[in-house]
Amino acid sequence: MPDRDAYDAVIVGGGHNGLVAAAYLARAGRSVLLVERLSATGGAAVSSRPFPGVDARLSRYSYLVSLLPKKIVRDLDLDFRVRTRTVSSYTPAERGGRPTGLLVGGGEARTRQSFARLTGGQREYEAWRDFYAMTGEVARRVFPTLTEPLPGRAELRARVDDDTAWRALFEEPIGTAIEERFADDLVRGVVLTDALIGTFADAHDPSLRQNRCFLYHVIGGGTGDWNVPVGGMGALTAAIADAARSAGAQLRTGCEATRIATDGQRAEVTYATEDGERTVGAGHVLVNASPQALAALVGEEPPTPAEGAQLKVNMLLKRLPRLRDTSVDPREAFAGTFHIAEGYEELAAAYAQAAAGTPPVAPPSEIYCHSLTDPTILAPELAETGHQTLTLFGLHTPARLFARDNDAVRAELLRSTLAQLDAHLAEPITDCLALDGEGRPCIEAKTPLDLERDLRLPGGHIFHRDLAFPYAEGNAGRWGVETRHANVLLCGAGAVRGGGVSGIPGHNAAMAVLDGSR
Repeated sequence: MPDRDAYDAVIVGGGHNGLVAAAYLARAGRSVLLVERLSATGGAAVSSRPFPGVDARLSRYSYLVSLLPKKIVRDLDLDFRVRTRTVSSYTPAERGGRPTGLLVGGGEARTRQSFARLTGGQREYEAWRDFYAMTGEVARRVFPTLTEPLPGRAELRARVDDDTAWRALFEEPIGTAIEERFADDLVRGVVLTDALIGTFADAHDPSLRQNRCFLYHVIGGGTGDWNVPVGGMGALTAAIADAARSAGAQLRTGCEATRIATDGQRAEVTYATEDGERTVGAGHVLVNASPQALAALVGEEPPTPAEGAQLKVNMLLKRLPRLRDTSVDPREAFAGTFHIAEGYEELAAAYAQAAAGTPPVAPPSEIYCHSLTDPTILAPELAETGHQTLTLFGLHTPARLFARDNDAVRAELLRSTLAQLDAHLAEPITDCLALDGEGRPCIEAKTPLDLERDLRLPGGHIFHRDLAFPYAEGNAGRWGVETRHANVLLCGAGAVRGGGVSGIPGHNAAMAVLDGSR
């Protein structure tokens, strides 16, 4: 039970952002209580053993780290490391009736050679190099602002200081920039995928939600690199929880917040446990949950939820599959992002089919093998016998597709998604699946409706809502976490500059509290 009846700050929700906020505030000398409805902290950034009798700790939901600033790791003295991937991506293809593919990584010469082998010349590689030099410069200029007070649009525009980059990323649909720069359909598709992770949109969507998604995927760490959490995603949240506890924050699980009452100066948080209800006072309340959950807690009309659009599949293999493209080692191909059915026209067709309410005929997806970079997530006996994890993230599978029968559509989409993968393998992926302790294949799939049920992600949307550009619009406030209640802050993925595994909303909410008391 809590040690007191009132705290300087009560944090609702123990995902990684709530833990970051708790650690910062406790280290600043504030009394902090964090309440989490589940039996453990971590939210979507957790490791678990989903297959009975098998000692493999998978990053079950979130699985890679890009947006977590080194500043947060240093400030909180986190015992946490990431490893870089030697290969960025591999995309299998068939050209002229023969299997081939595009390997990005392994050095500039290797990448250049792979582009030439696929496209027959140097043009696409030169365009690729120039385009990502541009996004890299934007990353170096924009990423540091994410842990500063929220800039205005004009201020961020001046910081970018490149008319071409600003137009391509912030003003025109990303499809325009891609089509202007690249001619090869497969290359175009590989570029576009960063605009579609967790975002259901067409390349030319006038809302620019795809641009906002693309921006967050290419600015992480000031480099755009996507890194592997050593020990799995749960190692990160465990380290943040340890930092919060060490600083004096109280973390209480099995406590579900049910109401927040506030007059803007003081607040009360009511939460339920298996023993009944309790109410504690707070100077500030930080809500590490969705905007819909926040509205329900303060008794307001919730915003319309956005729609999640991903199929998440976790697998454990007894061995990596052989590829039809024998020019690349499977240990390289799966070490980065392995793109499936993600040519530019394939992505457009899949979007159109899903927008019309039918599952894509050729579901696009991307796959990654965590254990190639970090074998510590496997028990030694599994690692020694060649077992590997595979994480598959399917695109353009909006929640609406599963409304009629979640189980049946999940099974249908899983079959067609694996069939798209099998088209590039020399053996069916099902032949490579390990078996759990009960003799069942080690594979699980999660739809947006499953994520809504398991994690209370509104609409199954992994960012809680569509991402925002990282500048102030409307009533965004000084830090992008403020609400209409002066002492209630939103520190989850739905904050401005939210989304992904970053800790940025948690940091910014803590700074907003500390700003007001300096």
